[in-house]
Amino acid sequence: MLLVMTREHKPTFCRICEPLCGMIATVEAGRLIELRPDRDHPVSAGFACQKGIAFAEVVNDPDRVTTPLRRGADGHFSPVSWDEAMTDIARRLAAIHRAHGPGAVGWYFGNPGAFSYSHTLSLNMFMAGVGPRMHLFTAGSQDVNNRFVASQLLYGTPLALPVPDVLRTDLLVVIGANPVVSHGSVLTQPRIKDRMHDIVKRGGRVLVIDPRKTETAAQFEWLGIVPDGDAYLLLSLLQVMFAENLADRASLSRQADGVDWLSQLARPFSPEATAARTGIDPDTVRNLARDLVRTPRAAVYGRVGTSTGENGTLTTYLLDAVNLVAGNLDAPGGAMFGRYGLPGERWLNKAGAALLRGVYFRRRSRIGGFPSVLGSEPAGVMAKEITTPGRGQVKALFVSAGNPVLSVPNGDELESALAQLDLMVGIDLYVNETLAHCDYVLPVTSMYERDDFPLPFQTLQPTPFRQATEAVIAPVGQARAEWEIIDDLAQRLWRLTPGLAMQAFMRKMLGVFGVRLSPRLLVDALIRLGEGGDRFGLRRGGLSFARLTGSYPHGKVLAANLRAGVLRDVVVYRGRRVRLRHDEISGEVDKLARRSVPDGYPMRLIGMREARSENSWMHNSPLLMRGERTQHARMHVDDAAAADIADGDVVRIASVSGEIELPVIVTKDIVAGVVAVPHGWGHKGTAGWRLANRAGGANVNKLMSSHPDDIERLAGMARLTGVPVRVVRAEPAS
Repeated sequence: MLLVMTREHKPTFCRICEPLCGMIATVEAGRLIELRPDRDHPVSAGFACQKGIAFAEVVNDPDRVTTPLRRGADGHFSPVSWDEAMTDIARRLAAIHRAHGPGAVGWYFGNPGAFSYSHTLSLNMFMAGVGPRMHLFTAGSQDVNNRFVASQLLYGTPLALPVPDVLRTDLLVVIGANPVVSHGSVLTQPRIKDRMHDIVKRGGRVLVIDPRKTETAAQFEWLGIVPDGDAYLLLSLLQVMFAENLADRASLSRQADGVDWLSQLARPFSPEATAARTGIDPDTVRNLARDLVRTPRAAVYGRVGTSTGENGTLTTYLLDAVNLVAGNLDAPGGAMFGRYGLPGERWLNKAGAALLRGVYFRRRSRIGGFPSVLGSEPAGVMAKEITTPGRGQVKALFVSAGNPVLSVPNGDELESALAQLDLMVGIDLYVNETLAHCDYVLPVTSMYERDDFPLPFQTLQPTPFRQATEAVIAPVGQARAEWEIIDDLAQRLWRLTPGLAMQAFMRKMLGVFGVRLSPRLLVDALIRLGEGGDRFGLRRGGLSFARLTGSYPHGKVLAANLRAGVLRDVVVYRGRRVRLRHDEISGEVDKLARRSVPDGYPMRLIGMREARSENSWMHNSPLLMRGERTQHARMHVDDAAAADIADGDVVRIASVSGEIELPVIVTKDIVAGVVAVPHGWGHKGTAGWRLANRAGGANVNKLMSSHPDDIERLAGMARLTGVPVRVVRAEPAS
């Protein structure tokens, strides 16, 4: 008798990066066998990148962790039962908590953690239970935390995040971003390359300002800039707008306070004064300033390249200031704000903003005295938080969905520090370079083995949209969702720790009434109360988590575009006006004049994204690594000729902090004096991922400083771009 295997085709969506493209998962006998783009998705409309399609290889990877692992005295991992692992972890964590308090506990989560609503919500609840001095480190201090701080300064809340209205703009200026490869960041817009080409088709322009002719710049207009010169350029744009009376002063006075102060701040930065710092002709700057004001619908958009320099918070602040002064903030085709549409949303925003501002200004990191951004500390000082004795020294560290040895500055320092921990636990898909040092590695579900709703990205969509998904397959092996692991740990910890007895009691009392505070319950409430929600039955035909997955499996568009004229509702300051004047900003502007470069390091290092990489965690996919793919630096042909370097040579790149070696591609598509190196490489012989280990590569963050003086003060951001380096041809090994 022949058994016919039934294939199911389940709509879902990708959670590798921010466009959240619709996918169709093909499932046979409970196994994910294929992923393809969802042609019926109303926004991504049949598009998915190669990383999304290749993710089935990650789900089914034989190198994937599918059972709890314990590291033995010999450094090798062996399987252990869930109960045995969790019992020992909770016992050791409770002992550390009793002896040293919550400040001895730390947690790092990486970029993928933000793409799981249940991961972040459960972690917040766990931290609240452990205690207020628990350390939280995230990938945000290598990526986006300065965006939150700039918003807090300007609008009074770190969660007011303007996004470019790419659907309607006629001039899009992209600075330090590569959306053709990244697919958008702090911008949730599927098919963004197509939307950018639509701008040109309707007679508009897309201008890319970057030290490298990126994949995006190659398809549009490219304007080269000196690395980390963005703040100078933006100040010059403001100087021209004010000096030539291009700005609508009456409109500005209705929207913002401190306009005259901003004008005075920008006055010394004429295009002629900044030309040496930007490498851009003054006439080009003046024409761009005029175009931004005179084009009815225009927007300036910047991302990681503008965030990770010496003054990333200042640069992000200036991006918004340019949009504001040009008349393009909170306007169709400009930089706009999304909203959840919750009842009393403005009051909720004010209450939440007051809490987060209080945390920012009152809570300081033990090392360096950095402010707390959304409750987190700079990951750049994590090693020193482990090795520096005293109250609050990290003794137990959990790492989920991250690989900080390859992502924070000076990863060697962190790797050495991990040996001092009394307890280290990893929660991830692989035993990566960081988790190789763990006492336990716990197997976690992939994105297709859990339900999801893209909670952090709801206000970042030029097309307001809702989509939720159930798991498309059961967990592989013994994998569990992050929130289930965290919840299990919390229950065990609270039973073992007398000081946390109240949490255990409250959980028990809720259980008597059949209530379990799960992340699903909380996110369902947000969907139901938000725009388009059913308001718990008060709005007929409205949305809930179940209705989204059942009636709208491809997602539901709520509106064609974002609504303009919401700035007064977004700003939480009294008077509802943007606040431009801040001593912190003038202090950062003063620092621009004091920038210095150490002798012997004539070139500048920048990072770069690659289409077939996602940070460090997808180098074990055969589809993405086909062609014996390896890591290469890029440098200008003139620089290479001067240093007697040929295409394909191995070069040594050295900074004050370290050095690496890797092969180089010689090109004209980069500003002279610049070398670009992709991040996320440097895999080295851990047991966890064989293909990634064979690819190897160099960890570019060995060139970055983790000294507190070299970390950006306002947001604790690592400096990852514009780093002074020297480049020489490496001598062949004898």
